Amino acid sequence: MRAQIKKFLKDESGATAIEYGLIAALISVVIIGVLGIIGTRLNVKFGSVAASLN
Repeated sequence: MRAQIKKFLKDESGATAIEYGLIAALISVVIIGVLGIIGTRLNVKFGSVAASLN
């Protein structure tokens, strides 16, 4: 029984999957934030173009 517990505690394969998941989540949050900023700036730019055309 002790050998199985030691083997379980030394197994890091699940930790690696969790780390990759956290990295993917962080990248997703950064992308969403950047796209939000770009979207706002594009909206302002198109608004100014539309105003100048009128």
